[in-house]
Amino acid sequence: MNTVPDQEFAISAQQVDRNFGNLKAIQNLDLQVEKQRIYGFLGPNGSGKTTAIRLLTGLLKPSAGSISVLGYKLPKNAEKLRLKIGYMTQKFSLYDDLTVKENLQFLAKIYGLQGKHQHKRISKLLSIYGLDQKANQLAGNMSGGQRQRLSLAGAVLHQPELLFLDEPTSAVDPENRREFWEQLFDLCDQGTTILVSTHYMDEAERCHKLAILEAGIKRADGSPDELMANMNAHVVEVLSDNIRNLKNQLFTLNEIISAAQLGARLRVLVNKKVTDPIGFLKQLPMAEQIKQAQIVRPSLEDVFVTCTGEGRQ
Repeated sequence: MNTVPDQEFAISAQQVDRNFGNLKAIQNLDLQVEKQRIYGFLGPNGSGKTTAIRLLTGLLKPSAGSISVLGYKLPKNAEKLRLKIGYMTQKFSLYDDLTVKENLQFLAKIYGLQGKHQHKRISKLLSIYGLDQKANQLAGNMSGGQRQRLSLAGAVLHQPELLFLDEPTSAVDPENRREFWEQLFDLCDQGTTILVSTHYMDEAERCHKLAILEAGIKRADGSPDELMANMNAHVVEVLSDNIRNLKNQLFTLNEIISAAQLGARLRVLVNKKVTDPIGFLKQLPMAEQIKQAQIVRPSLEDVFVTCTGEGRQ
């Protein structure tokens, strides 16, 4: 039972389906995103992240279910919602043959920003996102990180209440990714609600809450800490001189959800029905191969493995 009042939710969706012919792209999606929070969609390619975002922005009509975004029922009020939201697509969608400033001026006209207000807003964004020295450079000649910052500037130009970001960091280096997330937290602190899709585990851990998607189905949701605390597995790191052989033997046991090699260690997920995972491992026939075993803190990747088809593959 939810304890947060309805007006606290920027997004509310119940039992949403989206089919493309016989393909069930989204199935029974329930979603509630609180205002002024960063909510994440975590999942691999083909999991339904982009389809879900397009449904929540009104670009797609659901096959079933109900959607309310910022109080607007979708898809009926999609046009009214348009000026209240920003949308940054996975692929760079601005114009390569326009300069940075020209791209922003073009978007400003679409959003109805004119005169001094337009000039002031563009100047501020150029400064915030470190593009003031690139204002007259063609967008097509920019690096991946610069394009990313330009896309974000364009998406927030009209100061939307809600910002959708579809895998925004997929083509940039780690340093630019960290900087980008700092900018997202700044926006959130200023009152913007953000929904971001990603397949990076470290990014998902930065979200206030997230949903794990697989094949169009929401497998789990909650804060990263909640998901890790409620995970249906113990995480044991094992040292062995014959890790590959040990891994293959462990995979034959029903109690083992997953075993993944991390350098010289083996990260083993043991079903939580096993109350003493260390004792369980030490009494196995292959126990002599285990030099050391210790229970460690779960990661979001462990959560992903336990609640999707990644386990035991």
